[in-house]
Amino acid sequence: MPTPKYKRVLVKLSGEALMGDRGFGISPEMLNYLSAELRSVYDLGVQIALVVGGGNIFRGVAASSYGMDRTPADHIGMLATVINSIALQDVLEKRGVQTRVQTAIEMSALAEPYILRRAIRHLEKGRVVIFAAGTGNPYFTTDTAAALRAQEIRADVLMKATKVDGIYDADPMTDRKARKLDSVSYLEVLKRQLKVMDSTAVSLAMDNHLPIIVFNFKVKGNLRRVVCGESVGSCIKEGSDGD
Repeated sequence: MPTPKYKRVLVKLSGEALMGDRGFGISPEMLNYLSAELRSVYDLGVQIALVVGGGNIFRGVAASSYGMDRTPADHIGMLATVINSIALQDVLEKRGVQTRVQTAIEMSALAEPYILRRAIRHLEKGRVVIFAAGTGNPYFTTDTAAALRAQEIRADVLMKATKVDGIYDADPMTDRKARKLDSVSYLEVLKRQLKVMDSTAVSLAMDNHLPIIVFNFKVKGNLRRVVCGESVGSCIKEGSDGD
């Protein structure tokens, strides 16, 4: 069995990741795939926390662009993350992985309220903890929530699971000359406005020296490879030169 490089990780999943090939909602096939990937890391003894977006159901920023006030739009988006978190909890527990959902907005009939000490205790007991409802505040993305929760639980790394194999200096979908960056500094991401995470999340990670690894979760086994320290995806860290 391979030896994991990291003891405690936080994995950020977009809501769109749960759609699979659908245009909306939750794909049962993708849920099963994600739960299998997470189980493979769980079996290594790694402590896993998750933050899941809600874009497969509702995006607050998009709603605000056609007239809805940003605050209620973001609140609806937070509720969408709770839906996704409960769905992911169900499929993980069917694979024998004990899971707890903690929400930044109190809804005790569905999940625990977010309490840092309790979250850490769950992790220490080998439970996967899913942080839902973002930070509980409008105008903050789930990227920022992921960076915040990763720092609070003292995760070794923040892992952003995406549909591309890392960070590029341009959009690889539109620019054939786009170059993949194996590593890049926080400041370079901010300066060049590389569209990998929002600037608040990157700044928070930079201030707390939290490395961020961006990788393609659709390649089977990639999550486990990243946890074991293999060279997969791109790493945002202090002092990287982008080469």
